[in-house]
Amino acid sequence: MSVFETLSKINVNDKVEKKNNLSYLPWAWAWSVAKQNYPGATYKVYENEDGFNYHHDGMTGWVKTGVTIEGMEMIEYLPIMDYRNQSIRVDKITSFHVNSSIQRSLTKALARHGLGLYIYAGEDLPQEEASAPDEHRLVKLNIGDDNYTKVLKYVDANKDRPFAEVVKMLETKYEVVSDVKKEIKKHHGGN
Repeated sequence: MSVFETLSKINVNDKVEKKNNLSYLPWAWAWSVAKQNYPGATYKVYENEDGFNYHHDGMTGWVKTGVTIEGMEMIEYLPIMDYRNQSIRVDKITSFHVNSSIQRSLTKALARHGLGLYIYAGEDLPQEEASAPDEHRLVKLNIGDDNYTKVLKYVDANKDRPFAEVVKMLETKYEVVSDVKKEIKKHHGGN
């Protein structure tokens, strides 16, 4: 079984926390689960050319992290945000903001490996439970509905993955008709 298959089947619902109507996994728990399943897992915080552990464009900042499991690195970029999940002006960024963003970014990089990915796709069950044969019914995806908004967030979070892989994951939950697929492909960039 692949890393993605293994980690995507872990039900994280009892560990999910909410903040400002957003769901997230505590970083310490996520890292612990990754290391229990893959003791050789490593992470990296990418520094900028000046050796700082965050990047900026003169206006706002972001962090770049990577998690490597069994030789495959998943990289995540995350804006440095305040408690309302709003980007912080570069002159207001503190080490606390940077550290919080790094931990969230690492958790999202773990999600790219499969752990809790369904949270970011707006789903509420891991892949294995969501596709139980007797209970699995595809939800029709229409442009502009609430599910479509969730799907676009998922697509945004997975723009570095091939489009076919993104669609395959979406098709485990949604009935993706050709018109919607074309719109999602435009949003993704279509690689």
